[in-house]
Amino acid sequence: MKSLYTKFVVITIGIMVISGIIGFIISNTYYQHKLKPYNDEKNTKIALNIAEFIEAHPEINLHEYFEHLSSIGYQFYLLDDFEREAFFGQPFRDDTLSSSAKKQVLNGEIYHGILYFPQETFVTGFFANELRNTIGVPFSHQGKNYALFLRPDIKLLFNEMHLLFGWLLILMIALSIILVVISTKYLVKPISQLTKATKSLSQGKFNVDLEINRRDEVGELSESFLKMARKLEQMDEIRKEFISNISHDIQSPLSNIKGYTNLLENEKLPPEDRDHYISIINNEIRRLSSLTKQLLLLASLDRNEDIVKKKRFNVGLQVKELIRVYQWLISEKGITLGYSLPEIELTGDPELLNTVWDNLLTNAIKYNQPNGRIEISIEKSGKSVILTFADTGIGLDAKERERVFEPFYRADTARTRTIEGTGLGLSIAATIVRLHDGLIIVHSKEGEGTTFTVELPIS
Repeated sequence: MKSLYTKFVVITIGIMVISGIIGFIISNTYYQHKLKPYNDEKNTKIALNIAEFIEAHPEINLHEYFEHLSSIGYQFYLLDDFEREAFFGQPFRDDTLSSSAKKQVLNGEIYHGILYFPQETFVTGFFANELRNTIGVPFSHQGKNYALFLRPDIKLLFNEMHLLFGWLLILMIALSIILVVISTKYLVKPISQLTKATKSLSQGKFNVDLEINRRDEVGELSESFLKMARKLEQMDEIRKEFISNISHDIQSPLSNIKGYTNLLENEKLPPEDRDHYISIINNEIRRLSSLTKQLLLLASLDRNEDIVKKKRFNVGLQVKELIRVYQWLISEKGITLGYSLPEIELTGDPELLNTVWDNLLTNAIKYNQPNGRIEISIEKSGKSVILTFADTGIGLDAKERERVFEPFYRADTARTRTIEGTGLGLSIAATIVRLHDGLIIVHSKEGEGTTFTVELPIS
């Protein structure tokens, strides 16, 4: 299989050849229809002027006169009534001429050999050094009739130009091929680098580097490729971290269940200890059940947007009902709750959006400081509704804010080791908001609290 480099060179040279052929055909057509008639007319005028000058000066020596004219760039063939002929200037390559053409001029007519030179001849017909490719005019001198045939001496007039154009053409072709080969290498090299980088990426080596400093489409492609590689590297790290976290979150309760189950096999175990162990086992089972449900929900949201069943509902009443459910927990932790919840209707999936409010509210409770405060508000802004959940909790640093919506990510364990959770809630919330064409933003400062803002279209 030919490389892109070879294909590009061959195609470019092919285009040059085809362009040259087409250009030659167009030039020949222009020569045949425009330049050749003009050249015939021009040389006819010159021949007639020469004939008029000779007839106006009967004392002129024809031989000397034509010798002089031939030295400045013309070829002549002179014929008289007695068919005596003479050539002046450079010899014709082909000096044959039909007798009818000779008689035509001797009888006083003009011979247009240049105009009627064979039509199938290419533009090179202009340079055909043949007697029939001439202009013939009659004239009289000292009582005799003559037929004068002339054509420009192309070799004399354009010999240096022939060489110049010949070398120019050769140099153009040679330089064009060299430049095509060099420029093609310049164009194809980044693509070759991209190919190697792609192979490296397919082998799981995400740390690729492309030294391409270009501002054209190839440069944009390389930049996009590097961004994709970095994104894939991040996704691979997230995947590994996800597997590690889910393995830990499943293995930990299973180990606890197994350990306490073994302890329950002891028949001498006191009843109060037995009840305590059973309670722990039930809590671990609920933890596993919650984790499984959240994983299934997250997978469903990522895989299928048809899971969203939208309808019209009152979001203000929905959040108020959610607050009533958690009122006991809020009071138990001594948290002050303030809210402004006007009754605003929007179109969305009530069940999924309730999951979002549930996650944001429970996080505000779990991560709040003792005797802290929670503020919840809803307001209408144009064609959107904005919900805000603000707390005075432990807050997040800059790194934590960037990763807070990643699956299984939890804030610094040194500060949250005593707080239960799977790290899936905010990831699920962000996915649900995205499926509703909305936006969720976090503003937080470590030690001062966190504010989550959700903006959703009303319809």
